[in-house]
Amino acid sequence: MSKLVTIYGGSGFVGRYVARRMANEGWRVRVAVRRPNEAIFVKPYGVVGQVEPILCNIRDDASVASAMHGADAVVNCVGVLNELGKNDFDAVQAEGAERVARLAAELGISRMVHISAIGADANSSSEYARTKARGESGVLSHVPGAVILRPSVIFGTEDQFFNRFAGMTRMSPFLPIVGAETRFQPVYVDDVAQAAVKAVLGQAEPGIYELGGPEAKTFRALMQQMLGVIHRRRIVIGVPFWVGRVMAGVLDLFKFVSFQLFQNNILTRDQLKNLRHDNVVSETARTFNDLGIEPAALESVLPEYLWKFRPSGQYDDIQNSAKNLQV
Repeated sequence: MSKLVTIYGGSGFVGRYVARRMANEGWRVRVAVRRPNEAIFVKPYGVVGQVEPILCNIRDDASVASAMHGADAVVNCVGVLNELGKNDFDAVQAEGAERVARLAAELGISRMVHISAIGADANSSSEYARTKARGESGVLSHVPGAVILRPSVIFGTEDQFFNRFAGMTRMSPFLPIVGAETRFQPVYVDDVAQAAVKAVLGQAEPGIYELGGPEAKTFRALMQQMLGVIHRRRIVIGVPFWVGRVMAGVLDLFKFVSFQLFQNNILTRDQLKNLRHDNVVSETARTFNDLGIEPAALESVLPEYLWKFRPSGQYDDIQNSAKNLQV
């Protein structure tokens, strides 16, 4: 019988790409998610019965253990950008990650891959970064041979980065950003998935890898590149951090007084703390190069999914060409 991998958060942005690649490798794939009915789209990644979404709550021992029963390897892709109810940073990124590793060790599963993030730091002022670091520590304490992947900002068809800012250009001639000079090293989601699969297959040495694309650019430069792809002229405005602090404080207050009915998906105080620091691969880190992977460049991928934000969508290039025709 083919081997089985359990992917926690396997229908999420990164997880679905890992699931597809593992299915292509011939593995049976168990996609452990909170809402399996919303993850049915992963089933066609393999033949009938090869990829199955199942119910799992990463905050519950019995649920996590049940999801990995009989598995040969586990991949943890669960993380949150915004806290919501009981799914706060600590419960998901620290306690949840350690729970997966602890139960894997108890069940004798030695092959584990954990998706973390560049900037994970136990001494950070950001709760997001601190819990990412605690999650890594918890994983390694139970599964010393685990592979931990720390990507920079991830881009791809379903991303919440370029899609979000490209959408904003439809509403205003201005594109305000906080941390305009902060540097990022965007990495293609399928490259991260490829790294995870290599680790599952035993083709990566245990330890921590920092994953970034071929180029590191400032936030402002990334937005200008995006504007070029979507054929829109907008004024990119660098918002000072003190203004961002006021904005984030007000938005977080709205979330609190509305008992979380209002979700602050714009800018939080914790996100602001992370924006003060570059999000790039460190010089001493193990990287894609150590995994034998050549990461995709932004310019080779962005047009494939950002075309819908062009003034005339998929017909924009045709219309621009038509303007050059002479009657």
